[in-house]
Amino acid sequence: MKVGITEVATRAGVSEATVSRVINRRPGVSKKTRDTVEQAMAELGYERPTQGQLVALLTEHVSNPFFADVAERIESSLAPHGLKTVVCPAFPGGVQERDFIASLVDKGIAAVVFLSASNTVEGADLETYEMLRTRRIPYVAINGEFADGVPAPVFSTDDVLAAELAVDHLHRLGHRRIGMASGPVGNHPADKRVEGFRTAMAKRGIEDPERWVIRQSYTVEGGQSAATTLLGLGATAIVAASDYMALGAIRGVRRQGRSVPEDISVVGYDGTMITEFVDPPLTTVRQPADRLALEVGRTVLALVSNRDVPTGELLFDPELVIRASTGPAPS
Repeated sequence: MKVGITEVATRAGVSEATVSRVINRRPGVSKKTRDTVEQAMAELGYERPTQGQLVALLTEHVSNPFFADVAERIESSLAPHGLKTVVCPAFPGGVQERDFIASLVDKGIAAVVFLSASNTVEGADLETYEMLRTRRIPYVAINGEFADGVPAPVFSTDDVLAAELAVDHLHRLGHRRIGMASGPVGNHPADKRVEGFRTAMAKRGIEDPERWVIRQSYTVEGGQSAATTLLGLGATAIVAASDYMALGAIRGVRRQGRSVPEDISVVGYDGTMITEFVDPPLTTVRQPADRLALEVGRTVLALVSNRDVPTGELLFDPELVIRASTGPAPS
């Protein structure tokens, strides 16, 4: 027999209007009453309706093809189930995130996806997560665990393995002075990529790998600046923490009168379609956007339906795509 709000209201000893407010995660219900209704829903096996409900997707990098691709794939996986995805461009960990959530929680929001948002920032404000927990609105993250052990599902590309794949490829080509252009300190994915880079270099007998790490912004300009510094150190190859940084590194190499890959090899990270069409086509470590989005979609549907899912970080293997921006080390 299909369980409805009448059965839930009877089990919880509250009115149907109260059950409706809890189901739609609206205000005006005390924590004790909300807990009682949620418990009754779980005991009876009641699943929330999803038709017309919103899923907020928070990300800073709307213009980056990788993030746009993941967002589109998530939207495609949720739409057949009646969930509508709303993309919210916001600076990670800033007041914009909190404002977006605060303005959406009263409009039937079903879940939140943090796509390389505050989940990537060291010391991010926990107020947004507390707001969601209080209203029983589930949330998940992509590429970065939440600060202070906030219990939620997280789906990430294995950044340590990504660095290993890039360094191994360049080392096999004869490069020993390999530099890394990574994101800022305190950004969880950037920190993990640096960790993987240092480990991969040390494993191959490269002394003091830290001196080959330059931290910059995840932009073309950041990549160009990092490349200029690394060329000054004598690097013959550069591992970039994003495809945009890699394109900036190529520009920086050329402005120093050098060529890619004849003088300097460059490896990117993300694996967006555009990397196949730049000059030269970019060797990159591709993130599995399809698998990440599929797992996020499945998990959001389960959470919205009031089903339990595992918390913690689930890692996905990246893939090295070899193109023309890497070549043998110059003699």
